[in-house]
Amino acid sequence: MNSELLNYYEAIEQASADMLTAARTGNWDEVVKLEGACVLLISQLKAAAHHNQLNAGESQLKTRIMQRILLNDAEIRHLAEPWLEDLDHVLKGNSRMVH
Repeated sequence: MNSELLNYYEAIEQASADMLTAARTGNWDEVVKLEGACVLLISQLKAAAHHNQLNAGESQLKTRIMQRILLNDAEIRHLAEPWLEDLDHVLKGNSRMVH
């Protein structure tokens, strides 16, 4: 098995799971930090993929990992919607926050 590429996919999956955990607790600073880590991992994965390929079994595992990442991403986006709306209001000067 080509563990190098799968290690990248698994690291991205773990980062997305950590992002989801942070989003569930409202820790958006941590979500942003982990998103940066994902960007770096994806960049490294792309570079490694130029020199390596997955076999059929590894591709199936990659597909399952990607499905979990997409589910995490969908839930993070759902959790972020109210936060993004509040941020939009603040940036427009229509803060709904009570001081």
